[in-house]
Amino acid sequence: MSPIGGTVNLGITVIRSRHSVRKYKDSPVGEKTIRDALDCARLAPTARNEQPWLFGVIQNRETLRAIADLAANARFIADAPVCFAVFGKKDAKYYLEDCCAATTQIILALQAWGVGSCWVAGEKKDYVEDVRRLLDVPEEYTLVSLVPAGYPEEIDIAKKKILDDVSFFERYEEED
Repeated sequence: MSPIGGTVNLGITVIRSRHSVRKYKDSPVGEKTIRDALDCARLAPTARNEQPWLFGVIQNRETLRAIADLAANARFIADAPVCFAVFGKKDAKYYLEDCCAATTQIILALQAWGVGSCWVAGEKKDYVEDVRRLLDVPEEYTLVSLVPAGYPEEIDIAKKKILDDVSFFERYEEED
């Protein structure tokens, strides 16, 4: 039973258990897990059903190191068994929103398989074009996110704000 009655919802359990993972075991992530994550990404909601995305899967150690060298705030990519790269078609009006939805689907699909990940920003970062060129992605696409992933070596659980501090119903009212 869940804390509020009813049965346990496995989808909610997956979402609540997800945390950013930056340290991975030296174990490969299976092809089925990778393909499931990609399949979930392609099924993400998208404005006008444009599906303006392109998903890359990087497992080559040299390429992972090169990406880590470009993304100074994400050197841990070099140690991940796999990294997903989410690109959006620049001329699609809502590519950012659509690709963020797809990124979330990748992360949650990985979590459902017990694979940890960390969302690394692409959009607005100075390495966007360098990563695109490194992976030979056509110019019509731009990097939205990187998702290094692997079986967690270590999980640091960040403290989150309580629900009452970040939500309101109907209209926002400032407390005195």
